[in-house]
Order: sequence, then C-alpha cells, then structure tokens
Amino acid sequence: MKSIQLVVLFVATFFSATAQQKITVEEIYTGAFRGKGMDALQSMKNTNQYTVLNSDRTTRSQQIDLYDFATLKKVSTLIDTKDFSDLKEGIDSYAFSNDEKQILIANNSNPIFRHSYTANYYLYNLNSKSLAKVLENVQEPTFSPDGTKIAFAKENNLFVYDISSKNTTQVTTDGKKNAIINGITDWVYEEEFAFVRAFDWSADSKKLAYIRFDETEVPQFSMDLYKKDLYPTSETFKYPKAGEKNAVVSLHLFDVASKTAKTVKLSNYNDFYIARLKWTNDANVLSAQVLNRHQNNLDLLFVDGNSGVAKVVLNEKDNAYVDVTDNLTFLKDNSFIWTSEKDGFNHIYLYDKNGKLKNQVTKGNWEVTSYYGFDEKTKSVFYQSVEKGSTLRDIYKISLDGKKKVRLSSQTGTNSATFSPDFTLFINSFSSVTVPTIYTLNSATDGKLVQEIVNNNALADKLKKYDLPTKEFFELTTEKGHKLNAWIIKPKDFDATKKYPVFMYQYSGPGSQEVANKALTTNDMWFMMLSQQGYIIACVDGRGTGYKGAAFKKCTQKELGKYEVEDQIDAAKVIGNYPYVDKTRIGIFGWSYGGFMSSNCLFKGADVFKMAIAVAPVTNWRFYDSIYTERYMTTPQENASGYDDNSPINHVNKLKGNFLLIHGTADDNVHVQNSMQMIEALVQANKQFDWAIYPDKNHGIYGGKTRIQLYNKMTNYIKEKL
Repeated sequence: MKSIQLVVLFVATFFSATAQQKITVEEIYTGAFRGKGMDALQSMKNTNQYTVLNSDRTTRSQQIDLYDFATLKKVSTLIDTKDFSDLKEGIDSYAFSNDEKQILIANNSNPIFRHSYTANYYLYNLNSKSLAKVLENVQEPTFSPDGTKIAFAKENNLFVYDISSKNTTQVTTDGKKNAIINGITDWVYEEEFAFVRAFDWSADSKKLAYIRFDETEVPQFSMDLYKKDLYPTSETFKYPKAGEKNAVVSLHLFDVASKTAKTVKLSNYNDFYIARLKWTNDANVLSAQVLNRHQNNLDLLFVDGNSGVAKVVLNEKDNAYVDVTDNLTFLKDNSFIWTSEKDGFNHIYLYDKNGKLKNQVTKGNWEVTSYYGFDEKTKSVFYQSVEKGSTLRDIYKISLDGKKKVRLSSQTGTNSATFSPDFTLFINSFSSVTVPTIYTLNSATDGKLVQEIVNNNALADKLKKYDLPTKEFFELTTEKGHKLNAWIIKPKDFDATKKYPVFMYQYSGPGSQEVANKALTTNDMWFMMLSQQGYIIACVDGRGTGYKGAAFKKCTQKELGKYEVEDQIDAAKVIGNYPYVDKTRIGIFGWSYGGFMSSNCLFKGADVFKMAIAVAPVTNWRFYDSIYTERYMTTPQENASGYDDNSPINHVNKLKGNFLLIHGTADDNVHVQNSMQMIEALVQANKQFDWAIYPDKNHGIYGGKTRIQLYNKMTNYIKEKL
C-alpha cells in the first residue's frame, strides 16, 4: 500500500499583504498553484549532458532537448513532435539505448494498474533522423546493452525484436490472462514490490533472465464497471489476500542465439518471492533477491548463467521484516554496494564479489534515504540522508572507506540531486515550506552553487495576495513520553485568546512520512484554505512511521493500528489542552492507510474526536493483499487477534461522533468491499453516518470534476460537523 501521490505545489508562505484573498477548492484542483519543474530529466551516460522533455504550447508540440551540464545551455533538440505526424499525440516517455544513438519513444499509453501500462513505441535513430513505429500495445520494451534488440512483453508473453532484421522471436508461449505471466509482475508484486518489468538483459546481450508467474491457484477478485452502458461489465483479476495462495514464481534464462531456455534451480525455497532481478557486470552472473513469505529472511543470490545454479552470497534476517533494496550497485570488479537496516538505521555497505563485507560506508543514528551513485575515479559514493534531522533531506558524498564526508547541500529543507555522468556536477532540487522549489547547478566537489536553472518566483509573487500562514514544525511529546514529529497551521489572524477547532491529518503507514520540510502539496493548499475559515490544522507522525530508525518503524509489527492509533489519540489530547484549542471540536482525516487510521481513531477515541473522514480505507486487514499485510502482520491464520483487534470494522459499536466514509467502486488496491462491509456493520450497530461512493473511480478518486466535487464535499462536512 502506498500513500496517494499528490501533485507537489511550490508555495512561498512568508509574504504578507493588506488583504488575504480566499483560496477555493476549484483553484486548487484546476492547477492554479502548480509550479514549474524539469520534466523527464535524464542524465546521459556517455557525455556530460542531460535531456529534458519540453512543451511548446503555440505549436502544440513536445521536444526532447539536450543540455550541457557545465553551461546549462541547450546543445540541440533531439526530436520535435511537430516534425513527425506519427507523434501528434505526443511523447509519454522515452528511453535511450546504451550508446545513446537510438531512442524508444512511447505514446498512446493505456494504464493498467498503478505502475503498469501498454503503449505504442517508436524507434528514433539519432544519426539518420528516422522514426519508425516498431511495437504496438506492448509493455516494458528494453534495449539490449549492444542496442541491436528490444525485449518486450505482450499479452503475458515475452518477445525479442531484432532492430536490423525487424524480426520478432517469441520467448514464451504459455502466457494467459489470470493464469500465466512471463516477464511482467502480477498485481501484488507491482503494487508492493513496486516494479513491473520482471526481465533483464545480460551485459553481453546474449541472455535474457525473466520471472514466470503461475497465478492459476490465486483467488480472483471482480469489480463491476458501470460507465454509461445499459449493462455493467466486470473486470476480474488475480488478487492474493492475506493468508491466501500467491502466484508460484520461477526464474528462467533464455539464450537469444540458440533460442533455448533453462530454469534456475530454486528447489530449496518454498512459498517465496523473487523481489528483484539484475544482471551483474559479469555477463555470466545474474543476481536475484529472494524473500521468504514472512519477508524476514532475504537471500541475495548469484546465478551461473550457463548452469542455472544459484548460490547465496548475502543473507539478511530481521525479527520483523527485511526491506528490499533498489540500491544494489555492481562495481567494475563485481564487488557491490548495498543498503541495509541491519545496524538499526538504513546505511550503505560495500561487499566483495563473493558477498564478504569489506566496509560499512555510512554510520550513525540517522538514515540514508536515497543512493545516487558511485564515482570510480574518486572512489566516492553520493547519497541523500536525514543526518540533519528526520524531517529534512541533504546531499552528501563520502569515500568508500567511510572517510572524507562532505555535505553538498546547504539549505534547510528537502534537497534531491541528479548527478552528471562524470560526477563533477549535480542539479539540486530544493524546497521547503517557505521556499518554492528551485533547481540549481552545483559542484559535486564542495556543493557550491554554479548557476540557477529554474525558479518559481512568478508563483511566489502570485501567492502574495493570499497571505498564507506558516506551517510550523515542532516535536510533540505525548503523556506516555513518546516524542513525535508534528506540524501545525494556524489561521493567519490567529488570536491566542480564542478557542479554535482542530482538524488533524495523517497517513501513519509503516515507514511513511507526512511531517517533512518540503514544498507544499495540494492537500496543504486545502489545509491553508481551511485555516482561512477558522480551523487549526495539525499533523503528527506517530510510531511506525519512517526515517527515525528501524526500532521506531517496526514497533507496530503484528499489531497494525494499535500504537499508531494510540499516538493519534494521545496527540489529540495534548493539542486539545493547548489554551487556544476547543477540545470538544477535534476532527481527523486520512486516505488509504490514513482512512483506516481515521476510522479507528473516531471509534476507539470516541471521547476525543468529534468527527472523522475516511477515504478509501482498509477496514479489515483480512481484505488486503498478501505481500503488504503479511510483511507487518504475518498471516491471519498465525495472528488472528492482531488482525481483528485493530480493524475498525470490529469497533463500529463505539461510534459517537460524525463519520464520513468515501470510496471509489473501481479501486483495485483497497477494494470497495472494505467500505461495503463497514457500512453493513455500522447499519447493524444502528449507527448514523454519512457515505459517498464514486462510480468507476480507482484508489486515487480523480478524473474530470471528481476532485473538486470530493474536496467541496469534505469541506462542507467539516464546516457542518466540526
């Protein structure tokens, strides 16, 4: 489960004006407060350059433009859609071949689930300036390292397209909807392991490794789609709920020349996940991360490309769960960089090619939050961390031996980096709650500013008339002594002698974070709007949230919704005792995991909360998927009380306040079944409540005027009930 991704806005809140203009929901959700960014920014590999996808509104066209890192000047336009009638529908995404002489361009994308989609693909040759449509309605096309072939998936099978001969080789033939998938992940892998492409090319382009999913025994889930037709249609897909059968996975190696496949020997594993797949720099060695079903044991395997024999080179165990890492980086000698929480905080480690630990590169009671890369010349590792505070992000470089650490970012807030191919420069994206996002070019030696690239001063000027209040950060200590990160937004005309109602917002899922010093989001603009109407808005990250170490994050293990709910109730009590707060008027809101939480808080904290809004909530963990739920709860068969004691559906009889329940009927993630069963439980408990169902809307509940209608509904509910 992931929190709903909201469009980031870039807002300056430190201006004052004579009159405060009122924010409206219509403005927020028609993009009035959107800032400028750098779309589809990609660093090149072979030259010290980067590309950006730009748009020209006058010609209604898009361009992939090439820029020089050192000067930031545009070198050339690689392709302009106005020159090619085939690209009149635009560019959805693009990818370069390794030699950067060919580009695969996607358009006509059709979303499937959160990350997956089919699209049409065009091959553009930068030398001949020729464009050709090569693939139609396919998934995840990927150049071979030598640039001569493209592997792709279509209708659950895997194929290889030869660019020069234009011939296609079918790698698998047994793919079938809701039965067998080759080279593409199933629903639950895509959602919870966050990847779609389950195949990879060997370094010499001779072999293709892929995962096969046998979904035959996985229970099916069906959703009705109403549209405007006379009869609804039904969408059916495989969805393993907690404790139910998962897809049976197997790992295969395909030899492109001989067109033969072999199965990797994983017979010593039972009921397992292949969470990551990646060829090493050795063309004959494949790596795979294999997890047991409980996800508390992870093996990094090296597989011999000829024999298919796998050996464990690294093992990680944890009493709760082991996080899968995307930061596995192979160096020239096949030694590798890896990130792990094994010392209690997420840090960077260096292992030799046999999996023997050479060095722990970073250390301390803080977390590495992003790994950016390794510079072979200077033997330096570049990363992002929360060393300056868990609500902040900074950029660092450090030697492989763990010495010579340099902080490359200087401003307090959220910094993220895109490094030049030679690691001499980086584009820094910086924002905070008082500074709109700004992109700058900086030196990777000492972090010094070279030049500003993009700012949002125009938006900042526009926002002066709104005279927004400041989002204040602080540490809240509960009566039980738990120190929790928090923020608060008070009305601009705040009067400490008055008593204000409080509207609390949270997400609270394992490893998540809502209290972070970064550019304001659409939700923040809605909160600012509510503050203009006399509400105080507050947010508290309770136990179980991220970036404060493994112990803080994993203390909720086997009891999701116990300590997190306790912390929100306790935080509301602390806030309720502030002299300027009306403790009889405290409400709470959340979406997805946050909806699970806000429901629980209203039921279990009936004497503390007056109202709650729950959007797309899990109401019973038995209804949610296997990978996410079992990672934190094990199975319902093993931990029945953990599931039942903290699921809000089992606490409806405690409801005293006002409750608004919202769900989309086409939510493939948190099924509307959660809300339907909660509604029935509330009805049978003879409780009055309000609810809204959005036909054919998924977990994000958007499209057309949907968000405007939804947020106006929630605004009106708050004004009426709080």
